[in-house]
Order: sequence, then structure tokens, then C-alpha cells
Amino acid sequence: AEVAELKTKIQDGEEEERRLDAALKDILSGLPNLPHEDVPLGADEEANVERHKIGEPRQFNFEPREHFDIGEALGLMDFETAAKLSGSRFVILRKNLARLERAIGNFMLDLHTTEFGYQEIAPPLLVTDDGFWLIPTAEVPLTNTVRESILSEEELPLRLTAYTACFRSEAGSAGRDTRGMIRQHQFSKVELVSITTPDQSADEHERMLSCAEDVLKRLDLPFRTMTLSTGDMGFGARRTYDIEVWLPGQNTYREISSCSVCGDFQARRMNARYRPDGEKGTKFVHTLNGSGLAVGRTMVAILENYQQADGSVAVPDVLQPYLGGLEVITADG
Repeated sequence: AEVAELKTKIQDGEEEERRLDAALKDILSGLPNLPHEDVPLGADEEANVERHKIGEPRQFNFEPREHFDIGEALGLMDFETAAKLSGSRFVILRKNLARLERAIGNFMLDLHTTEFGYQEIAPPLLVTDDGFWLIPTAEVPLTNTVRESILSEEELPLRLTAYTACFRSEAGSAGRDTRGMIRQHQFSKVELVSITTPDQSADEHERMLSCAEDVLKRLDLPFRTMTLSTGDMGFGARRTYDIEVWLPGQNTYREISSCSVCGDFQARRMNARYRPDGEKGTKFVHTLNGSGLAVGRTMVAILENYQQADGSVAVPDVLQPYLGGLEVITADG
């Protein structure tokens, strides 16, 4: 009778343990990552710190216009028809603006895969989590390619890139950037993801930042790089650098890339590990992600920085080979 009673107590206790363990995991999963000790303290973006500024804003002999005024005047950017199809925060690009968007993405991919050593991936745009979800960024499928895996130390750092459509509700952005291409439900982006050992991640973060910055340097677009404060960082980041490109039509800098190091925060949730050389045990990898860059916002920056007095837009030198030598985008296409 005592043995039978103990058996019942053990079974009841195991069930209670599973319940409490699940409750504890739910609580812990709601805690954000711990910021790196050198991240500036602050409640919001006002506490962000400028690392450096590259390039001087162009001086115009006319009043520079915003990108949507330029695109609509050329007849190549159509928000009205897009709204008929899908509602607000969508756009149809026509003729050479559609080609320009594709050229920007291809230029970025070629740069990252040939000169910077990233491996190109064409991932699914739908991922599963109690149903199918459209990806908000290629960071999600790229990072999860190592989910529940044990890598060898020789495989690291693993550098991946993808050019994909991204989808976001922008639910928290009511009233912000309601016109134009700055904040849309669907946009294109070239994503960078690195999987590293703990010893590699700090240097890899600086390397990833330089890869993203180099895109803007080659496009000759002025920008500044900010270190985000504790109150402005994302949930999973230990440290984040934001690259902000100069938009003369808005007369301000706007974010075009965020590069974050997450430490082992994501790896623990994914159970992504590696086996150090000469050791039997395993350790969690470190993960990093960044935009290399947001394609739509890069187009916005090109339209505003390369606009000309007659309403046309000059094509940056590095993009002309992707457009069959086209030097200027006009209303004719």
C-alpha cells in the first residue's frame, strides 16, 4: 500500500514539475537579452551615441523633394493603384524604378558574396510556429538553419546572406511615414547573418557593420552610424549599431540598417551548439544579424540624393552595369 501510494505521489509530482517547468520557461522567455556593458544607458533613441559620420550631404541649387514626389512625378511610383490592390503602405514600381530596385538588391548580393565571403541562401518566406507566418526579415530562416544542430568549430564563423521580400504589420507605427516607401507592409531587404564562437562574436559584429557601411560608401551616400542605447535596442540584442542614411528631401538621417550581436540568447532558444576542437562537450554558438541593406530605403536614398533639377534621377556609377549602362532615370522609363 505504501509503495502504491508513493507511486501515485511520484506521478503527481512529475506532472506538477512539468507544469511548473513550462510556467518558468514562459516567464524566462519574456525576459530580454542582457545589454553589453559598454552599451549607453538610456530610455529611448535620445540616448543613442554617434560613432562616426561618413560623407557630406550634397548641396542643391534647388529645393530637394522627397522620394515619393520624385517617383510620382516620373510616373514610375504608383501608390494609388497599389492601394486598390492591397490597401495603404504598398507601392507599385514601374519600368526603370522596378529595374533599379532589382539592381540594388543584386549589387548588394554580389558584393557580400564575392568580396565579403557570405554564402547566398534562398530561404522559404513562410515559417511555422503553430501555423504559417510570413517572415518579417530573412534573419528568421537564416538563423534557424542551425536550429537543433551541433556544428564543428572549423565551420565557424558561418556567414549567410539572402535577398528576400519581408512582411510587417507596422501596427505600432500609426501616423508615422504614412506616405512613401519608408515604412511599408511589404519591402525587400538583403540580410546578413553570422554564426560564431563566443570568442569571435565581438570582432564579427564590427566586421558585419563595415560590410553594411561599405554598400553606402560605394553608392556615395552620406550616412552616420549610431550605437543604440539600452532603451532603444531590440529584445534579443546585446549591442546594436544603426546605420542612418542622409535624406535631403526630409533634411534628416533615417535608419537603413541595424547590425546586432545577440550572444547565445537566440542559440539557447534554438539549441544551436558547436563542439570546440579537442573537447567532448558542446557550447552554444553566438548569433549576429544585420541589414546589408534595406533595398527600398536604399532606393529612397538614391532618389533623394541623386535627384536633378529637371526631375530626373542620376544612376550611381556602381549600379549602371546592372541597368544596361543606364545613366539617368527619366519620365520616359
